[in-house]
Formats: sequence, C-alpha cells, structure tokens
Amino acid sequence: MRMPSINVMNVQTYLICACAEEQREQVMKIIIVGCGKIGMTITEQLSQEGHDVAVIDQNSTVIHDATNNFDVMGVVGNGASYSVQMEADIEAADILIAVTGSDELNLLCCLIAKKAGNCSTIARVRNPMYNKEIGFIKEELGLSMIINPEYAAATEVARILRLPSAIEIDTFAKGRVELLEFKIEEGSILHNSSLMDIDRRLKPNVLVCAVDRDGEVVIPNGSFILKNGDEITIVAPPKESRLFFKKIGIDTHQTKNAMIVGGGTIAFYLASQLLNSGIDVKIVEQDAKRCEILSELLPKAVIINGDATNQDVLLEEGVAHCQAFVSLTGIDEANIFLSLFAKSQSNAKIITKINRISFDDIVGSFHLGSTIYPKYIAAEYIVRYVRAVQNSIGSNVKALHRIIDSKAEALEFYVSEDAPVVNVPLEQLSLKENMLIACINRKGEVILPKGKTEIHVGDTVIVVTTRKGLNDIKDILQH
Repeated sequence: MRMPSINVMNVQTYLICACAEEQREQVMKIIIVGCGKIGMTITEQLSQEGHDVAVIDQNSTVIHDATNNFDVMGVVGNGASYSVQMEADIEAADILIAVTGSDELNLLCCLIAKKAGNCSTIARVRNPMYNKEIGFIKEELGLSMIINPEYAAATEVARILRLPSAIEIDTFAKGRVELLEFKIEEGSILHNSSLMDIDRRLKPNVLVCAVDRDGEVVIPNGSFILKNGDEITIVAPPKESRLFFKKIGIDTHQTKNAMIVGGGTIAFYLASQLLNSGIDVKIVEQDAKRCEILSELLPKAVIINGDATNQDVLLEEGVAHCQAFVSLTGIDEANIFLSLFAKSQSNAKIITKINRISFDDIVGSFHLGSTIYPKYIAAEYIVRYVRAVQNSIGSNVKALHRIIDSKAEALEFYVSEDAPVVNVPLEQLSLKENMLIACINRKGEVILPKGKTEIHVGDTVIVVTTRKGLNDIKDILQH
C-alpha cells in the first residue's frame, strides 16, 4: 500500500489506516539521505523497529558501515539525483528523510522525492536564516515535517533551566502533563521511604513511574523503597510537580542567569529563548568573528571573546556565581571537562552537550547534571512522526519520548472504541511486566490513575515502560 502525502504541522494528530484489520502494524518503506550522526541514529532506530530502510550517502565508507551494522539497503550517490533515488526505490517509498549537512540539498532531495515518489518528506533545516521562513518553506514544498536539531536541543535546555532541579523534562497532552526526572540528593526526605509511605505522608498529586538506580531502570510498585542517588521520573500536571518539589524541599525557581560556553547555532537559539524568558545570558566564544556576529544578533547578551578551556577566563567571567552553566562547544571532551570545572567552582545547574561520545555509562559516572544529545533529540522527533503515520485509525501512539538515557519509553496512546482496555478497572488489567499506566488525559482533565480508575473511549493514556516497540494500547496487555 502506497502512503499518501502528509502535510500536517502537528504530526502527533496524524492517523492512517493499516493494510489489514488483523495486522495493524505496518512496515514502512523509508529512505534516509545522509548518514551523519543524526542519519545513523535514525537508521538504527527505524531498522530496529522492523521498517524497510534504504540509506543514501555520497561516502561509500559510511554506506558500508550502515549496511554492515544494520539490516538496511545502501546506495552510494547524491540523494538529490533522480536516478539515485530511483535506485533506492523511491516509487515504493512511504517516507524520505533528508538529513545531510546541507539545508539546500535536503530541501532539493525532498522536492525530487515528492515528484518521483509522491511520498511524505522530512528535511533537516538548520540555518537560523531560514528559521522565520520555516512555515512558508514547508507549505510551498509540500514537506511533511522540518526538523532543526539545534533549535530542538536549545528548546530542551531552555525548558530544563525554567525548572533547574529537573534533569530532564518532557511534555504530553499539549503541555498539560509533564514527565520530570530528578535525582534524590543526600538528606532528602525521600531517602529510605516507600512510595506508599510518601503517598501517605505528603499526599502528592504525582506518580513515580520510573527509577534509575546505578544504571538499572525499574518500573516501581507501591512497596518500592527510594534511596539517595536514585534518579526518579515523575508524571504530573505542571502545578502539581512544582508543589511536590516544594514539599520535598527542592527549589523550583527559574534560573536567573546562565553562562554558555561556545557560540554556535545551539547557543544562539538557546540565548534567544533565555533572554525572552528574562534570564541574563553570557556567552564565551573563542572565535572573534563569531563574537561580532553574536553581538549583532543578541544585543541583550554579554558576549566574551576568550578561550574557556583556560580556567582563569571562566573564573574572571564569574563562573563561581552563575546559576546555570551550559557547555556547547563542538568538542565533547572539552564540554565534559568544562562542566566538571564549573561543577567544582559553583552550585550552578550544569548542562553538557554530547554529540559523538557513546560511552554513556562513563559519562553518567561524572554526574554532569543534565546531558543533551542533539542527534537523539532530532531522531526522537522523526521516529515519533514515523510511528504516528504507521499506526492505524483507533488506538495509536500520539507521542513518544525516550527517557532515562533511552533506557525506557513514555508513550501517549489514543483510545478507540475497540480497545480492550476500555471500561475495565486498571486493577483488573493484566499488564505485561515493566509496564505502568502513568496518566490519563480525559478532555483536558489530567487523571493520575488508581486501581479503580477506568479508561474511557477518547482518552489519551500515557504508558511508561522499559519494553521497546509498542505500537498500540493493546500491546500493554498480556496475551
């Protein structure tokens, strides 16, 4: 079955019929142009989910790596070439994703794919000069989605700095529900308390849905006992999560100032968002010409031309007194060491950008606070779109967030009439292991479920699990 072209701004609302009633999961034919960091990440995730993936790149070495490491077809060539796209079977493709290093090439790839295959198209567009024209470009070229990894990463950081006690924040149900991850520090009243005890003592309107202890993720029950050092994920409406933080003695005030090291595209987008939120921004950048550009683009920010790897520069610029420190240079190792130094000199909220290093356990052992991976953020947006297209009318994934360093997933399902969970008390549902129904959104009302709670037709349900590959609400049940 050929997929129709999709031109919808909010991909989370897009539904499409499956090929057969008895087989509601549909294998998609997906072509990925560009096998850089983001392209490889998308290739890995979509191939693991069972899609028919073809990759195109002009570098034969990266094509060789992709086909060796993943179950995909590889084509060496220019992704904007009609003949190359035909070799990748564009006429049978459902989606083409262009994530090369060139915005213009990505747009051209999508334009040719629309003409040659009439498929859905996704383009990576990074240049800030196009940022105000995204809507026009998307509509005129008939793109299904435009992804800007740098802007998405900056938005993630800005969201965290509005509640600096959190390590990571994701949102569902149009912002009505937050998924927050934070660490239990020494002296916390949560230490040595079971979840039932916490519920009885504090009566919080939040639900603890996942705990990361020494790298192992647990979906807890009421008897689970929290410990210092645990990184816990809670789900709650925004007001309730902040009230919960106040009850356990965690500061909920927005950061007032931030020091950013590195003046690249993410830094520009981040500084713009922080300044608009009333947060003072100081950027330390080594390249003098880039400093001049930033000074023109960000007149309200303080731009410092200096080498941040020289600790005297950071000390002189007040690293000891900053409330947030964000390391955004192009070198992962430098970002890690800069963050470690800032951590040693201040009580700032530390955020570290990692692009290439894949030693997650080692990076995690440094306790750098919040770590952002732009390639994963971009890949998550794209995979979420693919899943929205893939699933049938009825119960389907409206949104997906990979949480706790991608060790778990939080999914938002829409519930249709034929869903087997409808009008059954949750305590009577036979859920698979490592599965938790974390929240129900009923026409804008957020419900944190109890045993007697029932799911109704039209609800959206947030499920947290360490299992991967759920495509339908029925997949949470034991068969």
